[in-house]
Amino acid sequence: MKILLINGPNINMLGIREKDLYGKKDYKHLLETVESYCKKLDIDLETFQSNHEGAIVDKIQEAYQKFDGIIINPAAYTHTSIAILDALKAVDLPTVEVHITDIDQREDFRKISYVSLFAEKTIKDNGIEGYLEAIDYLLAKNI
Repeated sequence: MKILLINGPNINMLGIREKDLYGKKDYKHLLETVESYCKKLDIDLETFQSNHEGAIVDKIQEAYQKFDGIIINPAAYTHTSIAILDALKAVDLPTVEVHITDIDQREDFRKISYVSLFAEKTIKDNGIEGYLEAIDYLLAKNI
């Protein structure tokens, strides 16, 4: 199995920004946790992070016929990016949306997720563990 993990804007600032919401563990820890978990499960993982919407769209499009599934934390683009939604629809790969916090319990504008209109599953408020849940979900699908 080959999974593409995409993280949107400011995820690389974990451990620095809003520690009361996102925790003290940094982005390096997130990547090490996910990569180690995938290695144990013999999953080929590619990670990508960008603060730029177009770069995220490009990466999703590049995934076409190269990956078995996508895990995406679109971060702020969750609530604004129809372009990311359209790219996910175009490549039509099993997709899991992950959010470290519970976006439904935050500001009103965060309650709208364009990505969830396509994603098979949305995992929120489980911190970094939510990424591992997403891997388990895709693995259980036998893709």
